[in-house]
Parts: sequence; C-alpha cells; structure tokens
Amino acid sequence: MRILILIFSFCISSCTIIRQDEVGVKRRLGRITEKVYGPGPVFFNPFISVIIKTPIRTINLATTQGLPSREGLTVNAEISILYRLKNEQFVKVMREVGLNFEEVLIFPVFRSASADICARFDAKDMHSSKRSTIEKEIKERMMEVLSNKGFEIEAVLMKSISLPPMLAKAIEEKMSAEQDAQRMEFLKDKEKRDAERRAIQAQGDKQAMIIAAEAQKEKMEIESRGKANSLVLEAEGQKKANDLLNQNITPNILKMKSIEAFEALSKSGNSKIIITDGKTPFMSLPDMK
Repeated sequence: MRILILIFSFCISSCTIIRQDEVGVKRRLGRITEKVYGPGPVFFNPFISVIIKTPIRTINLATTQGLPSREGLTVNAEISILYRLKNEQFVKVMREVGLNFEEVLIFPVFRSASADICARFDAKDMHSSKRSTIEKEIKERMMEVLSNKGFEIEAVLMKSISLPPMLAKAIEEKMSAEQDAQRMEFLKDKEKRDAERRAIQAQGDKQAMIIAAEAQKEKMEIESRGKANSLVLEAEGQKKANDLLNQNITPNILKMKSIEAFEALSKSGNSKIIITDGKTPFMSLPDMK
C-alpha cells in the first residue's frame, strides 16, 4: 500500500498542466530543450527536469514614468505597455533573457525609447492630439529592439498625464484665450451674416419697388393709350356723322328747317323781332295781334 502511495505521488509530481493561454519548455539538468509544449498535460522527471511556463496572451505592463520634454521639463504619466510573447521564440527568450524578461528587457527598452522620442516634443504635445503620434513612435522604437528578441509590442498607451503646474496653468490660459477668440470670431461671423441678410432684404425691397413702379407706369400708359384711342374713335365717329349729315342736307331741307324754326318762334307769347335776309319764306305764320 505504501508503495502504491509512493508511485501515485511520483506520478502527480511528474505531471503538470499547461493551460490554454500558456506555453512551456522543459529544463533538463539546467539546459532548455528545444521543444515548446502547448496546452495539455506534460510529463517529466521531477528529479532532473522542470517545466517552465509563461503566458502568451496580451500582457498589460503598467508603469509610472517621468518623461522629458524638449523644454527640459519632466511630465509624469501612467503608461500601459501591451505586449505579447511570441510562442515560437519562447526557447530563445528563456536561453537569452530568462523569465524575468520584463525587468531585464522590456522596461529598459521602454525607458530608452520614451526618453528619446519625448525629448523631441514639447510638454504640451503630450497633452494634445500629438500624444497618439508619440505613442506610435515609442512603440515602433521598441519593436526595433524587441521584435528579434521574441516579443510583440501591440501598443503603448499614455494615461493620466500630469504637466508641471506652471505649464498646466499656461495651457489653461491659452485655451481660455483661444475659446474667447473663437467666440468673438463666431459673433463677428454672425454680424456679417446678419448684415448680408439685411443687404439682401433691402435689395429685394428695392427690386420689388422698381417692379411695382414699372407696373404702375405700364398701367398708366395702357390707360392713356386707351383714352387716346377712345377719343380718336369718338372724333372719327363724330366726323363720319357730320360728313353724313352734310351729305344729306339740301337747300330745301334747310328752308324747311328755317320755316319750322320761325313757326316755333312765332308761337311764343313774348314780343320778338325777327330779322332776316328777306329770302326766308314765311308760311302760315300765326296772327301777331
């Protein structure tokens, strides 16, 4: 029974489980073997061998760093380095660096790259839209060194950036001045648009008045032409009537009309004197007594 227990204990101690997000290598008598073990159980001789495991998922390596600026200021920032170990180069990493690769390799490379890159930018650039450019350049500089060492740098993220108090105050004052300038520019543009609108409205009113005046003028011209045409037609009608009357009047008709006029005059009860040329006939004149 005791032997079975010893055998069972030996089997347990000589087996390890590599999880899904890990890889492992075997170190036998102080030497790293070439084989990289993936997820699953791995058996080994616990007296002469050991299984070294490390994650191959993305690791978030957080640090707080003082970054130099072009002006010689120091900007404090919380930084996340997202990196991943290349599983096919795990043996190389273990042989050349070891498990303490973060302190031995990644942090020193980051400090050197961040110092070189940030020293080319002003402190305010780390707090502006240029921050993404700085992050990208630091990542690329780190990849130049770490890619051949078995690591993939996925991103460098700068967070919680703390500018020097005097610089932070100066940036706030500048932003406030820029906002005031933008507000004044907006008011200026608004006044300009209002003036343009009033000018367009005045031009429209002027055009409307010109159109109304032209319409009134045209109306009066039409009325004048109508009245003139009416007078012309009336005169032509009167002329035709007179011409027709003149054509139809004969001497006998004139004598008859004269007699009728004298006759009507003689019937009047008032005293009257009639002077004629002696040629007008008087027929059937009433008694003047």
